[in-house]
Amino acid sequence: MSRFVEEPPYSHGQMPRTGVLLVNLGTPDQADAPSLRRYLKEFLSDDRVVEVPKPLWWLILNGIILNVRPKQSAEKYATVWTDEGSPLRVHTERQTKLLRGWMVAEGQRDIEVRHAMRYGSPSIADVLQQMKADGFTRILMVPMYPQGASSTTGSVVDEMARALLRWRNLPEMRYVRAFAGDRAYIDALAASVREHWQKNGRADKLVMSFHGVPHFHLEKGDPYHCECHKTGRLIAEALGLAKEDYLVTFQSRFGRARWLEPYTQPTLEKLAEGGLRSVEVMCPGFVADCLETLEEIAVENRDAFIGRGGKQFSYIPCLNERPDWIAALGGIVRRELGHWWDEAGRPPADLALQARNATAMGAKQ
Repeated sequence: MSRFVEEPPYSHGQMPRTGVLLVNLGTPDQADAPSLRRYLKEFLSDDRVVEVPKPLWWLILNGIILNVRPKQSAEKYATVWTDEGSPLRVHTERQTKLLRGWMVAEGQRDIEVRHAMRYGSPSIADVLQQMKADGFTRILMVPMYPQGASSTTGSVVDEMARALLRWRNLPEMRYVRAFAGDRAYIDALAASVREHWQKNGRADKLVMSFHGVPHFHLEKGDPYHCECHKTGRLIAEALGLAKEDYLVTFQSRFGRARWLEPYTQPTLEKLAEGGLRSVEVMCPGFVADCLETLEEIAVENRDAFIGRGGKQFSYIPCLNERPDWIAALGGIVRRELGHWWDEAGRPPADLALQARNATAMGAKQ
């Protein structure tokens, strides 16, 4: 759950620092029911994620979902868990290190890169508090969601604001809203498909599966649906695909309400029943493989397609640690940093004077 954190003390005369904070959705600490219960409670208590009257949802969540779903979800997580931990956490940690390495290679040694999770650990609040304590005065937050949505990017910005709510000496903050049409991001996705074709051959149809959200989000003006289709169209153009060669679908539906359509699994089943022999599925909305890609798509949806008569199902991995993706992410970060990139590491001319003046006026160091 969200919580307030105390503001770290400020030291006059300290060197100002610039940082980048990558934020992904989150993951349980372990693939067991208690960890999943904690994680799901935080995730499903977010008003941005579940827009149901709170008294009613509290009863449903605590009376039904948290008594049933943790065990089921833990069993699924166990099938994708690695020796290093959750795939999402592992990939996010690696992306953080690789982005830092890319920046150094570009000549920028004074900007540090850290990561946080919207749900679970390390939390946004804890990481921001540590960055403040470490002297960061400028922070660019990068939600790792290419397509902006209220339930993802919006929730990250909410949590950022809550973390700073009681701070008096605020750092300068910026955040990346979305990068659904970023050219380098699109090129990296297209390259991953071409490499898959070269190694495995080309299937009859390419399905681009994005995480779903309730349909009423679109009706209320959420940009997510449009940005998913934008990404899909740009990937198709980069690959030279005709309209009949690909589909944009939406996965991970939860509950009985109408979500964005078409739904991924029913679409795959219908394609198989209609005689389509082979299909390949990619998930452009995920920059790192996780439960929703490795288990839901690569296992459950594969079984659904083959079970309805399909002959060949291929899953194309997420961007993960691809060098072209890290370079694309670096380009996004550098663009959003703007003049912060050039000014990082330059001490103010009067830094020592500031410290002396503050001490003379009774400031505590």
